[in-house]
Amino acid sequence: MILYVLIAFAVYLVLSNVLFPSFQNGGMQVEDVTYSQLLDDLKDKKVKEISYTTDDAQAMYTRKGEKDKAYRTTTMPTDVDLTNRIEEAGAELKVTIPKQDSGMWTYLMVTVFAPMLIFFLLGWWLNRRMKKAMGDDNPSMDFSGGGFGGLGGGNLGKSGARIVASKDVGVTFKDVAGQEEAKESLKEVVDFLENPQRYEEIGAKLPRGALLVGPPGTGKTLLAKAVAGEAGVPFFSISGSEFVEMFVGRGAAKVRDLFKQAKEKAPCIVFIDEIDTIGKKRDGGGFSGNDEREQTLNQLLTEMDGFDNQKGIVVLAATNRPDSLDAALLRPGRFDRRVPVELPDLAGRKAILELHSKDVKTEPGIDLTTIARATPGASGADLANIINEGALRAVRLGRKRASQEDFEESVEVVIAGQQRKSTVLSDHEKQVVAYHEIGHAIVAARQKGSAPVTKITIVPRTSGALGYTMQVEEDERFLTTKQEVLDKLAVYCGGRAAEELIFGEMTTGAANDIEQATKLARNMITRFGMSEEFGMMALGTVQNAYLNQDTSLTCAPGTAERVDAAVLKLITEAHERAMQILKENKFKLHELAHYLYKKETITGDEFMSLLTRENPLMPKSPQE
Repeated sequence: MILYVLIAFAVYLVLSNVLFPSFQNGGMQVEDVTYSQLLDDLKDKKVKEISYTTDDAQAMYTRKGEKDKAYRTTTMPTDVDLTNRIEEAGAELKVTIPKQDSGMWTYLMVTVFAPMLIFFLLGWWLNRRMKKAMGDDNPSMDFSGGGFGGLGGGNLGKSGARIVASKDVGVTFKDVAGQEEAKESLKEVVDFLENPQRYEEIGAKLPRGALLVGPPGTGKTLLAKAVAGEAGVPFFSISGSEFVEMFVGRGAAKVRDLFKQAKEKAPCIVFIDEIDTIGKKRDGGGFSGNDEREQTLNQLLTEMDGFDNQKGIVVLAATNRPDSLDAALLRPGRFDRRVPVELPDLAGRKAILELHSKDVKTEPGIDLTTIARATPGASGADLANIINEGALRAVRLGRKRASQEDFEESVEVVIAGQQRKSTVLSDHEKQVVAYHEIGHAIVAARQKGSAPVTKITIVPRTSGALGYTMQVEEDERFLTTKQEVLDKLAVYCGGRAAEELIFGEMTTGAANDIEQATKLARNMITRFGMSEEFGMMALGTVQNAYLNQDTSLTCAPGTAERVDAAVLKLITEAHERAMQILKENKFKLHELAHYLYKKETITGDEFMSLLTRENPLMPKSPQE
């Protein structure tokens, strides 16, 4: 702060000596001239006004006809002859006589001491404000953080954790649905915080930490709050990114301060969200030991080893990248327990939908099981968004209660986006999209292992899709056979096959189908062991299993070429199979595509009714 005050004072001195004189002279340009020049101007009667102070050795004067310019010269105030010459020239004379004892001291007070006092008072006031904002009412400076942070620099060593009192947590296990296994794993932690003597009698120790791992939106933060709410203890919440600072050593100081506060509030819950920000694996070489993140991680490891867990401090952390965490962080004694928070199954999705729909006014007879069955792979956040989108749709349509149709439409909004009414397809493009989607549907319906078709639409969506075919499994499936995967590949190829069969050309509409088919065929060979050439040999590993699930090959370049050839063979065979199915059902393809073209959206029941209906115009098959 002293440095800042000195810099500000130096700037003030520069401004006062460079800019202020021009302001005092009314913004006029000042030119220095000799005393002889002043006498010549008086003789020629050019001087309009002259002024000086009796204690000063300078005089300022202006000439007639020059408004924006003044002249400064050395004078002799006691020269009576000069005064007479001024009067003879007809110039106006102004003389200032200062008080004998106040001139120099007044000047010093105004120009030097007063600005310094103002700067110091301003710095002191800002320092007090920053300490109060950080929750430190102690006016004395705290040097425990070390370095700049202890000198009033905003308390950079403070953790910044949000502290929620036990009575204000407001979340219990009743507010968490679809994660029964995770709740069971955390109930022991709650029981220990409530009844520590039961465990101390038998000699058991409380786990120091529990790591919540799972995809985004599955409720990891909500579970941590529920643990604190159930146990009735304070809840410290902080994100891993808040430990990362510009100044080296500040992250470690924040970790120290966090655990210092936790010890004072014990028993309590400390929750670190996105811990992979500071807990990434340390590399073994280079100068990484001086890295700010690594120092923060080392301090966290030390603190988790150092505190006495008999006081009841439990550290909960959440991440969706457990593969990137340092091994020292995951060992027993630090994060003893790993709690998977996976995507909910069918029963879990229904429970989550029921939980979020309690606050929404709905019409009688809402079937949430249908919504749960139509959303495999949806997280808790997705399901909450589906309920909210359904309520918003009801309001848009002027109704006071949400209906089954609202929630079914909201599923499509979350999956494919809103209907894009501004996109108007030409007749030909609309026909191509209709045949494309019916191609998918017919290939799916003519295979035994495919999921039933529930909806077909050619209304463009904001996700970029010009249409889509929705299939919903009747029951939850956790295993998929090779034949079912091959059937799915054929369904992916059905859209492009229909375009080729009817129009004899290809469009860009099958881009997403091609991407999904290639990914599935590659997984069959590299991960599922479903190829005759490679058998049960693993050729790839999954990166970021809870995020994008990218697969990287772990084989020789020559083997990778053979993998590509096997993938191409699978997709080619699936395409030929889809083409054969559509050739056998070409009449139905035309009939259904025209029907979809007119209605734009049809249900699965309508589709199956038309597909199985006998038509007298349809040619008989050779077998009949």
